[in-house]
Amino acid sequence: MYKKILVPLDGSSRAEKILPHVKNLAKMNSSEVVFLQVIRPVIVSDGYKGILVEESQGESNRKLEEALEYLSGIEGEFREAGIITHKRSLIGSVVNTIIEVSQSENVDLIAMASHGRSGLSRVFYGSVAAGILQAVDRPLLLIRSRDIS
Repeated sequence: MYKKILVPLDGSSRAEKILPHVKNLAKMNSSEVVFLQVIRPVIVSDGYKGILVEESQGESNRKLEEALEYLSGIEGEFREAGIITHKRSLIGSVVNTIIEVSQSENVDLIAMASHGRSGLSRVFYGSVAAGILQAVDRPLLLIRSRDIS
């Protein structure tokens, strides 16, 4: 049913809660899995508007390499289970980049964990999951991931 699954990750253990679900789906459907980490550009606020501050090319490359290294660890676990994978790290708007990659990779499913924010925390911190849900043109699997304290 799902030939290719996109899994956006941000490096947090909360985001990784989707991985067992994706692994099971990929095994059942012989799916390919695409891991993605989006690096947000540096934004400096001047009050009402955000100003994009360009980082040095070296700093940007370092962040992209760190993201690929992180994704390689995740990718290895899936490959050991016989699942075909590849990884991408990009700099940009998180929601827009996830949508663009889902289209360019022609994925059948986007699978991710939501941090489960609601109310004012969602307003202040935004919600990647809500942004994707509003813009996505393909199936989206969301699981709610919360810290239990």
